[in-house]
Amino acid sequence: MTSPEKTTVKATVALQRPAVGAAARWYAASVFPGKEDVAERHLRLQGFHPFIPRCEKTIRHARRIETRPAAYFPGYMFIALDVALQRWRSVNGTFGVRSLVMQGERPLPVPSGLVERFIALTGRDGLLDFSGGLAAGASVRILSGPFAEMIGRLDRLDRVLVAIMNGEIPVDMDSRELVAIA
Repeated sequence: MTSPEKTTVKATVALQRPAVGAAARWYAASVFPGKEDVAERHLRLQGFHPFIPRCEKTIRHARRIETRPAAYFPGYMFIALDVALQRWRSVNGTFGVRSLVMQGERPLPVPSGLVERFIALTGRDGLLDFSGGLAAGASVRILSGPFAEMIGRLDRLDRVLVAIMNGEIPVDMDSRELVAIA
């Protein structure tokens, strides 16, 4: 008698795009606290396509500081489903999953484009990157506000050094108001 092969599941961005058909939509599922990875693994083993947006989280415990990936929406994940073809009720019985977010008797789809945008913002490391390619020291153009269309140098993601009157003045800005220039 042979032993069953051990299946390894890797969460890569390429696997997280829905591959079930044109009618597939993204749905949100509530998961038990801290069980996002367990739920993701079990859903993949069943043939579903889950996606968990992740970010870096700093954790302090017993005089140690550790940075590790964590769910951007703790307790929730997204699953690509075609409710007409797939057995979506089995998601509710998956280890780690509480239930799909429902509207009456049917799962409630996430607004179109939302999860796709999160996937587009996910870097190679599997973490969300909202900086839009901005890095400290980069030249940026300010898009709005009293300094609109001025060029500056990015000091931090929330501060730009703008050249005014033979000096650099620090200006606090939201990174959404900036665009990197070459």
